[in-house]
Amino acid sequence: MSKDIYLGLIGFGTIGSGTVKLIQENNELIRKRLGARLVVKRIADLDIDTPRGVDVDRNILTRDAHEILTDPEIDIVIELMGGYEPAKSFILKAMAEKKHVVTANKALLATHGNEIFSAAVREGVNMGFEASVGGTIPIIKTLKESLVANNIQSVFGILNGTANFILTKMTDEGKAFDDVLKEAQKIGFAEADPTYD
Repeated sequence: MSKDIYLGLIGFGTIGSGTVKLIQENNELIRKRLGARLVVKRIADLDIDTPRGVDVDRNILTRDAHEILTDPEIDIVIELMGGYEPAKSFILKAMAEKKHVVTANKALLATHGNEIFSAAVREGVNMGFEASVGGTIPIIKTLKESLVANNIQSVFGILNGTANFILTKMTDEGKAFDDVLKEAQKIGFAEADPTYD
């Protein structure tokens, strides 16, 4: 029998609900490849009443993120709330509790990345952030593992899936920014409030 890895999700908006849906739809494949089953144990969001288009047990929903951060069974905290605070405090608290963290929060990492990555090293936990780069194209893993013998100093380009989607649509189809942004929001590339996208 395979091991269970317990997840706590903070932020259940467009990206959070999409993440839960992907975990549900691909759980058997993930279990086979990973040798463990991913279990979403708790989901925190200020709004736990709005339907999200994904079926979850209401008992795992909470408005209090600290229920996730202090739960000794939760192995990985997935921060998908966006913004700077309280996202940064939640990530640092999760690390202090020896929980691995995954985030798609580009703005937070761009502003406070050094502090967050230093905390991960200090606490001996992993900080997964590939979802915040290039529309989740595995570029970070490739640079860290496959190109380890190379001396890469920097990478230039548009490594943001939302910007890539919008700019491609504007260029290839001649659509206006506002129209493409609405389309990106509708299909889940951009948040309802795209400020940090």
